[in-house]
Amino acid sequence: MTSRADVEIHGSAVVEDGAQLGAGVKIGPFCHVGANTKLGDNVELLSHVSLQGDTTLGARTRIFPFASIGNEPQDLKYNGEPVTLEIGEDCTIRETVTMNPGTAGGGSVTRIGDRCTFLASSHVAHDCIVGNDVIFSNNVMLAGHCIVGDHVIFGGGAAAHQFCRIGHHAFIGGLSGTEGDVIPFGMVIGNRGSLAGLNLVGMKRSGIPRESIHAVRGGYKEVFLSGRPIQDAAKELRATATDNLLVDMLDFVQASADRALCTPASS
Repeated sequence: MTSRADVEIHGSAVVEDGAQLGAGVKIGPFCHVGANTKLGDNVELLSHVSLQGDTTLGARTRIFPFASIGNEPQDLKYNGEPVTLEIGEDCTIRETVTMNPGTAGGGSVTRIGDRCTFLASSHVAHDCIVGNDVIFSNNVMLAGHCIVGDHVIFGGGAAAHQFCRIGHHAFIGGLSGTEGDVIPFGMVIGNRGSLAGLNLVGMKRSGIPRESIHAVRGGYKEVFLSGRPIQDAAKELRATATDNLLVDMLDFVQASADRALCTPASS
């Protein structure tokens, strides 16, 4: 255990030898911090937090009571091999959140970006890659091997199937069950979830220029609403597209993936 004047550890907390604690770390009552954990500067564990495994917390991340972070993955194939969980800076992890490290079959790492918010009882499974500025509302469930882009918002009780890709700035509505890949800026509703248009509110709030919003809207209509085969429409449009965000969406559509695309209900 690291013992320094600038680290606060409550008398009831257990910090195992080997844990690395940055300056200004605060560890509250009844927390258990494992030997292989690394806490950045000014990290705060409020109380009753279980922080285990080869887990790294970025600076100023705060974890609320009864969260279980870095305990072994929920994968029956896991056999004790070295795996990691990396959590970025300035994240907020609320009550009873669970986050698992990776597995040997999925790259051995789960990675969370900066400035993410995980509300109560949300779950990040093994081998997921989550971008920056992502919001999980209460009870969101992310299955293994998912990739989530920057600025994605999940509504309460939403879930994503394993191996799904969720493009940046997508919005997954509350209680939606997403089985397919969601394009950047896509908006998904329903169970099972279907593509219901674009997250225009999120695009405007992010300061995306009007010209790019119009280009992406036009591309969305051509690819998903024209009645043509999606891949054919995307390939043809990609050949002439000049707007960077439209190109990004089209490349996402054409990329090789484990899951089918999430499409409008009428498709």
